[in-house]
Amino acid sequence: MVELIRGLSADRVRANLERVRGEIWAAGRDASEVEILAAVKYVPDDELEVLAEAGIELVGENASDSALRQLERYGDERTEILVEVNVAGEEGKAGVAPEELRPFLERSPVRVVGLTTMPPVASDPEQSRPYFAALRRLADRLGLRQLSMGTSQDYVVAVQEGATIIRLGTTLYRQSAS
Repeated sequence: MVELIRGLSADRVRANLERVRGEIWAAGRDASEVEILAAVKYVPDDELEVLAEAGIELVGENASDSALRQLERYGDERTEILVEVNVAGEEGKAGVAPEELRPFLERSPVRVVGLTTMPPVASDPEQSRPYFAALRRLADRLGLRQLSMGTSQDYVVAVQEGATIIRLGTTLYRQSAS
């Protein structure tokens, strides 16, 4: 059973957020070009106010393919989405196969502005680089401007490969930044 993240401190999250922005600069990117999305899958609703107080403006969690059906019902001309692509071709992993992406985009009832991916779990962040690069090339071919890739384990590599959004959880929430 997964444990919820409780006892968040706005000061701690703010300090971790500033450290991450510094690492984005060190990776050769302007920190204002990369949005930081707080992954809140395990953060209870009553802790979300702490994230806002710390300066977090973007939160989210992933949704399955059934989201397309929900968007048909509730989306409108203002709705913009990113589509998860399984660039690694991992069995049982969420995301559209790269070769199925164009037809998927054509079926989308709302505007697709970018792509996202989750590479295979790896101990070395560099192992994620080929997957991030493949997603960037795919987005470039399709004229999509947003790239949401990289998590607490590999966000620096994702930034170097062109991420416009990084998804962080433990990096923002942990007690001591290392």
